[in-house]
Amino acid sequence: MHTLVYDDITTAADRVAGHVRPVALAGPTEPGGVHLALELMQHTGSFKARGAQNFLLAHREAGTLPDAGVTIASGGNAGLACAWAAARQGVPATVFLPATAPRVKVARLREYGADVRLVGTEYAEALAACEEFASETGALASHAYDHPLIAAGAGTLLDEIRRQVPGLDTVVVSVGGGGLFAGVATAARHHGIRTVAVEPENCRALDAAVRAGRPVDVTVDSVAADSLGARRASATAVRAAQQEGVDSVLVPDTAIVRARQTLWDDRRLAVEHAAATALAAVARPGADVPDTAYRPAPGETVCVVLCGANTDPTDLVAP
Repeated sequence: MHTLVYDDITTAADRVAGHVRPVALAGPTEPGGVHLALELMQHTGSFKARGAQNFLLAHREAGTLPDAGVTIASGGNAGLACAWAAARQGVPATVFLPATAPRVKVARLREYGADVRLVGTEYAEALAACEEFASETGALASHAYDHPLIAAGAGTLLDEIRRQVPGLDTVVVSVGGGGLFAGVATAARHHGIRTVAVEPENCRALDAAVRAGRPVDVTVDSVAADSLGARRASATAVRAAQQEGVDSVLVPDTAIVRARQTLWDDRRLAVEHAAATALAAVARPGADVPDTAYRPAPGETVCVVLCGANTDPTDLVAP
């Protein structure tokens, strides 16, 4: 298996330049403090556009992009990014989702021209159907997170943040299967920046894998499961989590819901629960956060990645 290295990320950055939106940052009101990386403003509404572009452009360069197009299993965001990138390359996309996927994501997929297939109730079931489809049709099988090109594309985010936040000490990312985390942690380690990996208490594939010393299956039950509901973390993510300079935090659903509402109340940002998961892990002055939260040292400069906005905002309560 390919070991993800920083050179993979710089190669990806060169490849996707001009194809993805540079991340926008929202700064803190005090020196140091907590910055927000607004990756929810990325094409297709999440960071997944970076990995999808890197994956398809790399196959286009290598001449390995088949006429049958590309197929992927997804909780929603990776499928959206894959369908969007495939449309840019003029090839069809067949996307497998659990039947429980949010309707807003299914509708967007169809707008991108994807052939949408709803299978089972968990990501793992959709993945099995996707793999069968790829073997039968010859379609190129992409992955929501467990592929070096996908993780490297996601990792391009870190250098963009670092250029805008001088003296960055720590980056905080939510984790599902671990593609974003693996890419960001690889780039962060190259620059001596700490990575905080955040999972819902009941979607803890990475935490369980680190404890076991290898990827293991976990149960999935969280308000953020539509994006963070991977049953198993990637081996690449587990290796990244076992390196120095990585902290792991688990947060309850109540904290995730509260952080999501706070982003709406304070900044009018409507984010999905996966994005709020990262913010829920950071202790801020006056905020009600879990005892397990990451507590920045005085003067520590932190950036929280708000990874996506593909959500139904009707449950956000106006203050």
